[in-house]
Amino acid sequence: MSCTSKRHILEIDELSVSFLQYENNRSSRQIELPVISKLSVSVHEGEIVAVAGSSGSGKSLLAHAILDMLPYNAKVGGRMYFDGELLSPERIRKLRGNRIAFVPQSTTYLDPLMDVGTQVGGSKKNKEKRKKQRELFDRYGLGAETDKKYPFECSGGMTRRVLLTSALMGNPELIIADEPTPGMDLALAKKSMEDFRTFADEGNGVLLITHDIELALEVADRIAVFYAGTTIEEAPVSDFDSEETLRHPYTKALWRALPQNGFVPLPGVQPYVKDMPEGCPFGPRCSLYTEECRGDIKMRRVGCGTVRCVKCEGEALSVEEHYDTGR
Repeated sequence: MSCTSKRHILEIDELSVSFLQYENNRSSRQIELPVISKLSVSVHEGEIVAVAGSSGSGKSLLAHAILDMLPYNAKVGGRMYFDGELLSPERIRKLRGNRIAFVPQSTTYLDPLMDVGTQVGGSKKNKEKRKKQRELFDRYGLGAETDKKYPFECSGGMTRRVLLTSALMGNPELIIADEPTPGMDLALAKKSMEDFRTFADEGNGVLLITHDIELALEVADRIAVFYAGTTIEEAPVSDFDSEETLRHPYTKALWRALPQNGFVPLPGVQPYVKDMPEGCPFGPRCSLYTEECRGDIKMRRVGCGTVRCVKCEGEALSVEEHYDTGR
């Protein structure tokens, strides 16, 4: 069973995303390119869940799938729920920008033809909203002169702070933040993490997509580790206190790669989607790899976490059980 009885805000179960594309430049034959498979993650009220993994592991695609922002040639499978109700494309469009706020990774989301003060705070006639916008701008070191700046006049770090304040302006229940801190100095990055923590502590949820595990460990409640388009482990932050309390070999390798743990690099590279190995995607880089790892690998419940590895002792979960446990 789940280690928390708190209400689910977001549930993603066995998500799959593929793209229809031409086989090559000379062919008219189309193929389906799977980029995410069996990806599961959930966020409870009062919780920050950090999604960690290397570039190309599917982190940003997860955010875009939740928000129905994938391109036309994308095909999405699996189940997604918000506050216990199925997330249909129609429902997502109603929730997006209201009960669900998004802090995008790309700085191109701002309107290039409108000053950032108006984009975040709206018309000057709405004095209450503009007051809140100014307070947030001040908090993130964006002086009064910033209000009249257009996006092209802002640095990358300034633009990210503008996007962050935009998400904090309304009254959402869930914030999906996709790499919100690159370009910020450490003090501002930590301040943004503190604001996410406060937001969650008020009974809301945060899905924090990041490659900065160190920063995530300071504020998150759980870490979901992605590798090659799937969830390989989901663990409480306390499990990252020691390598022994982590389960998947890749998660252990991430732990060893942290500066305070020796900064030990992991040989090899994450497989490209067209070159995925059979069974466990981490298999070619894993010292524990055996023939058993080539089969269908289900998530297993171990303590208050889950892991997708046949070498880990634990109770294997079916799709239904994985959903019912709220993991």
